[in-house]
Amino acid sequence: MKATASSQTILVVGFILIAFNVLFLFGNGLFMLVAPLAWYNIVPGVTHTGSFNQHFIRDIGMIQMFLGAAFAIGMFQPAHRFDLWTAATSWLIAHASFHLWEVAVGISAPSTIPQDFPAVTLPALIGAALTTWAWRTSLRLASIGLMTRNSL
Repeated sequence: MKATASSQTILVVGFILIAFNVLFLFGNGLFMLVAPLAWYNIVPGVTHTGSFNQHFIRDIGMIQMFLGAAFAIGMFQPAHRFDLWTAATSWLIAHASFHLWEVAVGISAPSTIPQDFPAVTLPALIGAALTTWAWRTSLRLASIGLMTRNSL
């Protein structure tokens, strides 16, 4: 009985993490596409990264929407979950690493680290946790023959 409660807790926490990445990434991307100037002025710290560039903001908005969609599709497609989440998480980690690199070389102030955390680093950390979980789950399911890399 304890294992069942623990499994349910893991599923609930997993769902919350997936939902956060889906809603935040897709929603943020949609906001960037629909109202790039408002996004530029509202999101803390963005105005300090350079002048307003509508085209660039919309480019990144489309990427954010694709990342959110990858997490959403992976939630419903277990056979493709690891691949989808690995691709999305790779971009999120690269993005977060770039922000940290800018601080390390003096382009940005250290105060940007906590400011960027909710929108940049947290989705990357969540993606890494979810991707690790997907990898472990796919290995477990494959070992008992319930899922193969080629199954739909």
